Amino acid sequence: MSLHIREQVSLKPFNTFGIDVKARWFVEVDSDEQVRQALAWVREHQVVLLPIGGGSNLLLTGDLNALVMRMASRGVQVLSDDGQQVVVEAQAGEPWHPFVLQTLAMGLAGLENLSLIPGTVGAAPMQNIGAYGVEIKDVFAGLTAMDRQSGELRDFSLADCGFGYRDSLFKREPGRWLILRVRFTLIRAVQLHLDYGPVRQRLAEQGISAPTPSDVSAAICSIRREKLPDPAELGNAGSFFKNPVVPAAVAEQIKADHADLVGYPQADGQVKLAAGWLIERAGWKGFREGDAGVHRLQSLVLVNYGSATGQQLQALAARIQADIFARFGVHLEMEPNLY
Repeated sequence: MSLHIREQVSLKPFNTFGIDVKARWFVEVDSDEQVRQALAWVREHQVVLLPIGGGSNLLLTGDLNALVMRMASRGVQVLSDDGQQVVVEAQAGEPWHPFVLQTLAMGLAGLENLSLIPGTVGAAPMQNIGAYGVEIKDVFAGLTAMDRQSGELRDFSLADCGFGYRDSLFKREPGRWLILRVRFTLIRAVQLHLDYGPVRQRLAEQGISAPTPSDVSAAICSIRREKLPDPAELGNAGSFFKNPVVPAAVAEQIKADHADLVGYPQADGQVKLAAGWLIERAGWKGFREGDAGVHRLQSLVLVNYGSATGQQLQALAARIQADIFARFGVHLEMEPNLY
């Protein structure tokens, strides 16, 4: 089981922005042993290792003098089933949305609100991905990761992962752990989350009064397709900025000038503001300069209309951040990782 390491490989097919930069070395791995071999190779050659999944959370700003390792392991299995709760494990390279659909086809609920999010299973805990009132941490049963320093495997519990809003231990320690497989606790009973965003309204429009998890998934897919461009057609990384969490006093100050401010009170007394509302109110929605722009329907999404470079998209993001801070006193944090 040897590695097939290629040189000078274009990463355009491996990032959803479609940025055409090259990796000095590139390899796909589909087993624990191949991951260990890749770790040994970078140590021997004294080069940087950059693991990637679906490339949906990357902004590449130049050629990479590194070994880019694409996690390509596949497989889904049921680890336990007590008739009500079912623990399902998926390999890191499993594409996220097909995995969600597979669990729904198995009659399991829990992941439906996370439908149509791009990326892979292994990348999902990194960001603690979330949508429509549900986050990974809400259905998380554990994961197995490899220590990049020792090659040893470690199982992580929910508490071990330090999940926060679009955050985790793995994001805070990017050079330490490689996520190999993730476990989810799903249920056979229907306990739907319908009160975040327009989900309930969309179901009503479809004449569905007693929705199933699959109905919720289909409704969310419909909503997302209307708002978010397909990366296969228009390069993007989904939501580019996190929704900023600010003190209540800051939110009230903004609301004094903008009565329609969109914000969500948090348990700690702070307020999560809708970054998309801030960007749209500042006039950036639909902005385009060359092939770098802001999507015409969703101001939270930066897009590559064809040949934009990572530097151009980074510069556009910086201009938006500076403008939002000048107007509202709020700092927007990028979601994609910058390389």
